[in-house]
Amino acid sequence: MTDDEHTRVSASPTDTPMRPSTIADRPRSPLFQLGQVVATPGALQLLEEFDVDPITLLVRHQGGDFGDLDASDKHENNMALISDSRIFSAYQLTRKDGADSITEKVWIITEADRSSTCLLLPREY
Repeated sequence: MTDDEHTRVSASPTDTPMRPSTIADRPRSPLFQLGQVVATPGALQLLEEFDVDPITLLVRHQGGDFGDLDASDKHENNMALISDSRIFSAYQLTRKDGADSITEKVWIITEADRSSTCLLLPREY
């Protein structure tokens, strides 16, 4: 997947440039290469069940929106952008099932050498 294949995300509703507070706050361009993108069958099935396009999550991941991580994990990802370490994102997916809501998580991990990125479920790690 090349940088040209990704949707560009506006910095703000008015497209006024914003000054990033961290490296990961720059959503206008990819922050790192994904390498070969792969996904487990479980992740693909879950994304289909929740009607989520994996490209949407990959663009978020590559743009520095690491999803539902605590401050410490987000900091580690920011450091990984500088030190070429592994980058980890977690996205909580929710869908309605009648009156109930069903919530699941999908992870995205990009290897330190940026040779590959994998979408997987936490239980598959």
